[in-house]
Amino acid sequence: MVPELDDRRKRLVLAVCCVSMVMVVMDVSVVNAALPAVGREWGASVSALQWTVDAYTLVLAAFLLPAGAAADRWGRRRVFVLGLLVFGLGSALCALAPGAGALVAARAVQAAGGTMLNPVAMGIVATAFPQPAERARAIGVFGSMSGLSLALGPVLGGALVDGWGWRAVFWVNLPVVAAGLAGALRWVPESRAGRARRFDPVGQLLVVALLGGTVLALISAGRSGWSAPTAWGPLAVAAAAVPALGRYEARRMDPLLEVRLLRRGPLAAALVTAFAALGAFAAFLFAVTLYLQGLRGMPALRAGLCLAPVGVLILVLSPRTGRAVGRYGPRGPLLVSGTALALAGALLLLAVGPRTPVWALVAVFALVGVFQGTVNPPISNTAVSGLPGSMASLAAALASAARQTGSAVGVAVAGVLLAPGTAADGAPDGTAGGAGFVAAARGVWWLLLAAGVLIAALGALGPGTRRGPDGAGPTGPAAPTAVAAVAAAVADGAEAGGRRGRGRGRGR
Repeated sequence: MVPELDDRRKRLVLAVCCVSMVMVVMDVSVVNAALPAVGREWGASVSALQWTVDAYTLVLAAFLLPAGAAADRWGRRRVFVLGLLVFGLGSALCALAPGAGALVAARAVQAAGGTMLNPVAMGIVATAFPQPAERARAIGVFGSMSGLSLALGPVLGGALVDGWGWRAVFWVNLPVVAAGLAGALRWVPESRAGRARRFDPVGQLLVVALLGGTVLALISAGRSGWSAPTAWGPLAVAAAAVPALGRYEARRMDPLLEVRLLRRGPLAAALVTAFAALGAFAAFLFAVTLYLQGLRGMPALRAGLCLAPVGVLILVLSPRTGRAVGRYGPRGPLLVSGTALALAGALLLLAVGPRTPVWALVAVFALVGVFQGTVNPPISNTAVSGLPGSMASLAAALASAARQTGSAVGVAVAGVLLAPGTAADGAPDGTAGGAGFVAAARGVWWLLLAAGVLIAALGALGPGTRRGPDGAGPTGPAAPTAVAAVAAAVADGAEAGGRRGRGRGRGR
C-alpha cells in the first residue's frame, strides 16, 4: 500500500512517467522518419523496413503482460528503472548497427526495455492518483504525452536524419534515459500488488506464437504471396495457438491472460478499440512517410513538419478528452474520434494523389490528429477501471498490448497493401515511385475508414454519460452488447475447455 502523496510529489511522479511515454512513443515516429534513409543506405526492401518497425511493436505486444505482472510482484519502480536501462542499451545498439538484420535485432532489445516502461508507468500513475476523477485527469495528461512525442518525433527525426544521418535518431534517446533514471530513483515511490501473480511461461510462449505467427505471415505474404509456405505456415501456427491459449489459460490459477476478464464488456470494448485505433494509425504513419519522402521527394525534415499537426492536436486534445471522460464517460470522445476519421479523414485521403497541394495534405493529416487525440484517453481510463486496483499494471499492460498488437498488425497489413505498388513503380528500397503507390495506398486509407466506423459503433453502443456517485465515471450500460456477447462466448468456450482439464492442470 503506497501512502498518500502530496500534490507536488504526485506531479513529479507523473512527470517521470511522462518521460517514459515520450521516449517510447517518439521512437515509433522518429524511426518512421528514418525509414527511407535506412532503405537507401542498405537497399532494404519494404519487408525489411516493416521489420524495423514491427520487431519493436511485436516484442512490446508479446511481453507487456508479463512485464506488468513482474512489476506487480517485484515492485513497479524497480521494473521501471530496469526498463530504462535496457531501452538505453537497445538504443545504443541500434545506432551502432552494421546492417538491416542487426538493426532489427537491436530494435527487439529496445522493445524489451519498452515493455517495462509505459504499462508499468501507467500502473505507477494509477497508484499515485487513487481518486477516480483525479486519476482520469492524470491519465489524460499521461496520454497527451503521446501527442507531444508524435509532434516532436517527425520534426526531430527529420532534422536529425537531414543533419547527422539516421543513426542520430537512436543516440538522442540516451540523454532522455538518463533524465528518466534520475527522476525515478529520486521521486517515484515503490509499489506492488498485495498478492503476487505466478509467472506463466507456457502461456507466454503461446502468445508469442499467436502474435509472431500473425505478423510474420502478413509480412511474408506481402513479399511472396499467400501461397508461400512462409506465409501460410506461420498463419497456421497462429491459428492453432488461439484455442490452445484459451484452454491452457482457463486451467491456471494465475494465467498470463485472464480469459474470464473478457466478460467485462467495457474492458473488452477498450481492447478492441485500442487494436483498431493503433492499427489504423500505424498503417497511416508507415504509408504517409513513404508517400512524402518517396513519391513527393521531400527531405525528412519537411516531411516531419507536414506530420507535426497530428502530434500537436493529440497533445492539445488528450488532456481535455481525459477530463471529459472522467466527468461524462467515454461515449462522446469515441463518437468524435470515430466520425472524425470515418467521415472526413479517410475519405479525403482517398482523393490524395502525387500532386495534392501540401496545405491540403496537412489539413487531412490534422483530422487524423483529432482522431488520436480523442480516442486514447477513453481506452486507457476504461481499461484501468475494468480491473481491481491491485492489478493496475496488468490492466495497463492489457491496453498497451492491444495497442502494440494493433500497431504491429497495422504496419504488416500496410506493407502487404503497398508492396505491389512499390514493385510496380520500381522502388525496391521501399520508397514510392508513382501511380502504382497511389493506387496501392488507397487500400490503407480504406483500412482507416473501416477502423473509424468500428470505433464510432463501439462508442455509440458503449457506456452512457451518467456519472457515478463520485462524479468520476459512467454508470450506464455495462458494455457494447455485441462486444460483450462475443467476449462472453470466447470466455465460455475457454472455460469449458479448462474445466475438462482442471484436474490435471490446477495451479500448474
